[in-house]
This record gives sequence, C-alpha cells and structure tokens, in this order.
Amino acid sequence: MEVLKRHIAILGSTGSIGTQALDVISQHPEAFQVELLTANSNSQLLIEQAAQFKPNAVVICDESRYDEVQSALDPLDIKVFTGIDSICSLVQSEDIDIVLTAMVGFSGLRPTIAAIEASKTIALANKETLVAAGEIVTGLALKHKAAIVPVDSEHSAIFQCLAGNCSPIEKILLTGSGGPFLNATKKEIFNATKEQALNHPRWKMGAKVTIDSASLMNKGLELIEARWLFNTEPKDIEVVIHPQSIIHSMVQFEDGTVMAQMSIPDMRIPIQYAIGYPLRRRLDTQRIDFAQLASMTFFKPDIERFPCLGYAYEALREGGNATCIMNAANEVAVAAFLQGKIRFGQIPEVINHTMSVSSIIPTPDLESIFLTNDSARQTAEDFIKKL
Repeated sequence: MEVLKRHIAILGSTGSIGTQALDVISQHPEAFQVELLTANSNSQLLIEQAAQFKPNAVVICDESRYDEVQSALDPLDIKVFTGIDSICSLVQSEDIDIVLTAMVGFSGLRPTIAAIEASKTIALANKETLVAAGEIVTGLALKHKAAIVPVDSEHSAIFQCLAGNCSPIEKILLTGSGGPFLNATKKEIFNATKEQALNHPRWKMGAKVTIDSASLMNKGLELIEARWLFNTEPKDIEVVIHPQSIIHSMVQFEDGTVMAQMSIPDMRIPIQYAIGYPLRRRLDTQRIDFAQLASMTFFKPDIERFPCLGYAYEALREGGNATCIMNAANEVAVAAFLQGKIRFGQIPEVINHTMSVSSIIPTPDLESIFLTNDSARQTAEDFIKKL
C-alpha cells in the first residue's frame, strides 16, 4: 500500500526522544521528511542533525547560539530562527503534518497548543502539557480536530490495546519499572546521590525524566496524562510496578479480559507507532525471547517510600489547577536536586509545601494556568532557599 510521505516537526530534537525519533526516520526515509528541528541550547548537535536531515528550518531557543547555528547552516539554505515564539509560529506551517512534541517540562505547552490550533497531528512526548492543562488541551484538540497520539511507552501501549476496540474500559493498568530505588530503604532514598538517581535500570532517558522515574513522580505524571488522553476517571487507573518492563501497560475490559502490549524496552517502538500510525514499520529493535524470559512480576507501589506518586493522585482528585501546581513544584525541585541544592528526599517536601500553600482555581483558563505555573515555581524556589 502506497502511503504519502509525512512531513514532521521535532520539538526538542537534541534530547533523548528527539534523537531516537530521527533514528526511526533515518530507517524509513521513504516515509518521513523532517521539516523543522528545534533545540534549547545544544547547538552543535542541532547543526549536525540539520546537515543530515535537511529540514526547511531550525530553531535554537538560546539566542546566544543563534549566530553559530546560522553561520553553519546558511550554506545549506536552511532557515534559522530563535526563541519560543518562532517555534509557535513555525509549527503552524502548511508544510507540516505531524508535530512531535519532545520539549522538556512546562515549556512544551505553548508550542503544543499552537500546533493544535493549526489542526496538526500531535505525537505527544511532553507529558507536562496534559499534566498542567489537560482539560484545556484536550478541549482544544477536539475543537480543532487535532489528533493526539501518545509517544510515552505506557500511553502508547494503552492506545495500541484500544485500537479498534469499542468496548468500555473498566480499568487502565499503568505499569512502571520502579526505578533505581525499587528495593532501597526510605533513608537510602532520602540520601541518594545524583549519580544513583540517574542510574535507571531499564531506560536511557534525559536527566529530568530519569529523576522523575527515580522518585516515581514520572508515574504520577503519566497517571494524570492517562486520565486526559483516555477520558478515564482517576479511580479507574491503577499503577502497577513491573520491574522487567516487558509489559508497557494494560487495559482491563468489562468482561474481565486484560489486553497488554509487550516489547523489549526501546522508545523507538512507540515513537514509530506515533508518527506512522496506523502503520507499523520495521525497526532494528531487539525481539522478546520468551524461552529466555524467566519471569514477570507485578506489585503495588509503596507510597510511603515514594510520596510523589501519592501527591499526583491527590492533585488529580483535587482538580482545577492543582496538577499544574504540583508539576511546577516538581520541575523546580528536580532542577535544584540536579544542581546540588537539595537532597533527593527533599524533592517531595518541596512539592508537598507548594501544594499546601497554593490557591486552587477549580476551572482555570489558559492564562490562569500560566500564572499558576509562575506562582508555584516562585513558591517552590522560596521554600528551597530555606531548606
């Protein structure tokens, strides 16, 4: 079956998801054309990517690196822009079919909304977009008829389990590896070093998401994301620890049937499914050898040792701008930990404090979300100074 080539914008092309997306695209040049690449400050890698994939344009958000990128790419006739406003404008180009949003954190919200307003298909790898403004974003997607296809391995698994299935969901089973501190004591977790927290046993990811995985906040963010992606009540989403990371999530239906998606941990699999949906294309990924798969285990997460997951449940139940407050505090706390300003065990303390003193807005608009993010970040930063 002949399929038209898809023209793709990759927001955050120099990060973990972005580089793996380009690897997928390089394996299928007949199917994909890169139109736009963006990076925050990694100018050298952005230049290398642009030279290989020949996009129409690139954006380097760090203005101090603009001249370097422009000088390198001018001979290749590749347009160079800088700043978040440029990204928001360029993603609306008629030449772009799919926008892969792989920017880190709250910064991905504005470009995602801009792409939705232009009715682009969104390959969503920026979970903070739905965590901070899930109801607003999904409402806009419906209004502008913009499809949102998840890239996260867990949400991709759920999406795949639901493909072609018209039956109501009884429960979503959201799996997680448990991270590097799965068997650590509460004291060991509290005093964990940056090197220990970044040493994930299953996945190779960027620093922010790896720290979130170590605290189980990543599973909390995914819990909130799943609520909006699949229009599911919080009580019908259950987090299950699965250390082997072979089953990437499951869906339970009303007759008791459970469907699961399985593969070796490799983010290129959900990436190719998102940008190529509904087709699957061959990848040079490792296959599961069931004869060598000794066992698969599952158990409930320990909220006492990993309170961040509990805060995510609490924020989701609270509703309104509560999840935005939680996300902002977490971003600030993770950055502070990576900079050596606080201990790992103080990340949940920052989140708990910020959530407890911030004002809840039951039905926030988009402006309120941006104000909430700024206010919560300031509250978290002020609290960190006192620790």
